[in-house]
This record gives sequence, C-alpha cells and structure tokens, in this order.
Amino acid sequence: MTVTNTHIMETQVKTTHYQGRAGGGGGGGGGQQLGSTKSLEMDSTTDNDEITVLLANKNFHYDTPSQLDDAFLEMTTDPGAGELNGGDNDDEEEQAHAQVTWLDDDEIDTLDRVTLDIGNMFFNRVDSQDIIYQQKKKNIKMVGKYVMGDVLGEGSYGKVKEAMNSENLCRLAVKILTKRKLRRIPNGEQNVTREIHLLKQLKHTNVVGLVDVLYNEEKQKMYLVMEYCVGGLQEMIDDQPDKKMPLFQAHGYFQQLIDGLEYLHGCRVIHKDIKPGNLLLTLDQTLKISDFGVAEQLDLFSPDDTCTTGQGTPAFQPPEIANGHETFAGFKVDIWSSGVTLFNLATGLYPFEGDNIYRLLENIGRGQWVAPDWLYEMDAELANLIYGMLQADPSARLSLQQIRQNTWFVSAPAVTGPPIPIPPLKGDKYRRSTVVPYLEAYHYGSEHDQEDVYFTEHDVNQELARQAAAAAADIRAKQSAAAMAACHLYEPPTTSAAAAAAAAEEGLAMALYHNGRGGSEDQQQLPTTTTMTTAKKKGSGFKRRAKKLTSCISVRKLSHCRTS
Repeated sequence: MTVTNTHIMETQVKTTHYQGRAGGGGGGGGGQQLGSTKSLEMDSTTDNDEITVLLANKNFHYDTPSQLDDAFLEMTTDPGAGELNGGDNDDEEEQAHAQVTWLDDDEIDTLDRVTLDIGNMFFNRVDSQDIIYQQKKKNIKMVGKYVMGDVLGEGSYGKVKEAMNSENLCRLAVKILTKRKLRRIPNGEQNVTREIHLLKQLKHTNVVGLVDVLYNEEKQKMYLVMEYCVGGLQEMIDDQPDKKMPLFQAHGYFQQLIDGLEYLHGCRVIHKDIKPGNLLLTLDQTLKISDFGVAEQLDLFSPDDTCTTGQGTPAFQPPEIANGHETFAGFKVDIWSSGVTLFNLATGLYPFEGDNIYRLLENIGRGQWVAPDWLYEMDAELANLIYGMLQADPSARLSLQQIRQNTWFVSAPAVTGPPIPIPPLKGDKYRRSTVVPYLEAYHYGSEHDQEDVYFTEHDVNQELARQAAAAAADIRAKQSAAAMAACHLYEPPTTSAAAAAAAAEEGLAMALYHNGRGGSEDQQQLPTTTTMTTAKKKGSGFKRRAKKLTSCISVRKLSHCRTS
C-alpha cells in the first residue's frame, strides 16, 4: 500500500489475485471492514493480476478477489464516483486529487485506528514534496469550566495538559484519557477506575489531590482535573550529570515521602509503585505522591496487610514479589521501594541492576543486599537506614515508626551547596503558565494573527537558506569589524622619544628585510600566513555557529510564510 498524503489520504492499494481457492477464491466473510466508504475511485489502467484503488481521505472496504470484480461493476454505475474508464474526465480527477482536507485530533485518531488495522498488509509512504504545513494557532479550548493550555507530558495512559479554572483562576493539571488507549493496556480501565475511587477519598498535603472528573461520551474521553505540579524528582535528577541530588535536599523530600506514606497506610492504602517518577513537586517544594493506578486499598475488616498482586516498576520491587510469592505484606512493599528511591536520589544508582528484566528480578530475589563501603564513607547513618529498609526478610524490614526514629531521619545533613533546581519546561526556567498565551490571543489577538498560514517544504528550505545567508553575512561583518579594530590599534607616536624609538624600529625592520630578500619565500611570507590562519580559524568557528543556528529553526515559527 502506497500512501501519498497532504493531510488527505490518497492511497494506492495493489492487491494480487490469489490462486488455488475453490470457486475463484470467493466466499463471504473474507472481507475486512475498515470503515464507511464515501468515495472510491479506481484507476482504469489495471492488469489481469492487479487492481489499483485510489482512496481520497475515505475509509475503504477491502474485499476478497472474487468480490472485487462485482465491486468494480457497482462503482462504474455510481454517478457520484465519476468516470472510472476512459480519459474524458481528466479535469475532474485532477480536481478530486487536489482536494485538501484538514483533520483535527479526533479524525487523526480515527485514521490511526484504520492504519493500525491494515498495518500488517500495507506500507505507508508520504512524499515530502506534497507536505503542506499549517502554522498552529493559539485557539482557546475549554473543557467544562477549565481553559486548556499546552501539553506538560505524555504517557502510556494519555496526555497531561495544563489548565486554569475560569472561576477562580487556579492553576491545574488535566490528565486526558481515551478508552481506545486504555483498552490496549492490560487492566487499563480497571486501574483508572481504582485511581479515581482512591483519590476521591484521600486528602493530604503530600498526596496529589483530585479536583474534578469530566466525561465526554461522544469522543470517548475522560478528564481527570488534578493539582498542578511544576515537576518531579525523576526529571530533576535526570537533568544532573551525576544523576543525583545533595543529601540535604534528598533528606527533605524523604521526610515528606514518609509523611505521605504514613497517611496512606493509615487509610489502608498500599501504593505499590513508589519511585522518583511518581513523586511530584508543587511551586512551594511540597512533595506529592501520585499515580495510584496499581494501588490497593485493604478491606476495612482485613486482619492484616496481606496482598496478592504486585504490578509496580521492576527495579523498585522487593524480593518477595521478584521471587513470585503468592502473598506478601503490602506495607513492607512500600518500605522497600522507598528505600530504593532514597538510594537512587542520594547516589544516582540502583541497589540492583540487570541486563534485562529477568536478570534484574533474579538479582533482587537472590539474597540480602549489602551496603557498599563507599556508602558508609559518604554517610554511615544513611547507609544504616537504607540497609534496614532493604532487608530481604519482610519481618526484619524497618517499619515507618522505626524509620522516624532513625538518626539520619531526625537530624538533617549539613547544607553543602545550592539545591538542584527543577529543569526548565520547553526552555522556560520559570515554568510560567501556558494558558495565558491562549487567553491573550483570544482577547487581544488581531485579525492578522487569526489568519490561516500555510507553507510547504519549499518555503521551509527557503527560510533555512535565508537564515544561513544572514548568518554568513553576520560572520563577514564580524570579520570586517575585527580587521578594522586591528588597524585602529596602531597609534602614532606622541613624544620625541617615542618617535625616535619608532624610527629605530622601522630602520631595523627595513635592514632585516633587505638582508633577507635572498631568503626563502616562505620565510618572507610567514607573518602573512600566520595572520591568514588565525582569520581562517575564526571564520570556521563562525561557520559552525551558523550551522547550529540554521539547525535550530522551527518550521512552526516562520513569520514570512505566505497564505496558499
């Protein structure tokens, strides 16, 4: 299958007639329904063994070879499909293929489903000469009373966008879930339902709060409106070269983590997936435990904390889960994963590693973890705390009360430097609200800003060439300025002594020149060669900067693009 796409789906499908089926390979039920067919155009240049189908932004119905001939006869009698044979309506065909249809997100999702269904049979190809870009406009969008902003992140469950409450201007985050994605994830719908049920009950400073839940039955979408968090611990340590944070900073976050876990366990909730990626931060550096998709709430009359399922991240799972025990103590699972999290924040490493998930689980369940000597040299009290939290025997593992009495937990380490910051989001180190530009465009945008701007690959290449030419001109201007500055460095002598010294130097230079005229040509031109080499080195550096400049151009920010 060859797809030539300019935001329309013009498809060439070549199907080869199969041989060897009784009755011509026919039979009902052999077709694959890919959607409702609105317009189907078939090329007249067909051989005996293949048929070419042109599909213009429509779903199509693929039939078995025995049914294709009947479909061809039906389409030739359809007045809405145009002439299929002969060349009398070439103009009409050209107009049909020149049609451009812009798709929104929902239509693209529908097209993705069709492509997913036929992905095993056909190949998709897009000709770069036919690609047309449309400059994205700041069109305001509201879901209920919430004004939507830019995307903050995206995971397997869906996107997370920033939002603002239009009533109180509170900054929020919205997790957008689609049933189509949830069905692809094992236990996806059950996990989301469980998370909503738990978050509606939990209210604590160190647990992310659920503000509202909205449903859109038409688009099959679910919106979870939650507290806004500016970042997470995982992206903070990922932004550092050594992948860790100072001990005093890790100590403060770990204390808040224990406070949140103590509240969850008091509510009979076992998180089962404590890790830096699920620990978020607000603007005032308050830690929030998030992602309760695999959490479990014990029965009110349960005699203990026995659990039977573990679905957390493998690197943070305890030995009882790694060894496949049918039952295990739920509270001690969170203690283990909190110990691994503390070790990762303080050292940038993991207590157990493996080439793949099987080796990793094998190393976790093999035996007792021993703290390395360098960890005791770094902080002995920290090493003792992590060693107590990573006991292979759950009964010997520290409890929350014992952790609170630990020396390292009670006494904070000395401040040795500035804390690591939250990394910038899309180049904005202050992480300013992304909703405000949409409101400004809606209330104060001019008509020129609302115009549709289209540009092609040719326009993009022209813009790149213009930027490169501008960078080269800037390089030449800087070189000229440097040469002029070098010329102005020479100042005429102002005193008689200085004039005599300058004359003596000039006479000595002339004498050396006349004496060395018979010398090699390379020696005479040595100063000039050195100067040219220096200029060449500077020029190459400027060229490298120009290349970097042209490689960072965004095609969505072209201001000169014309409207097609």
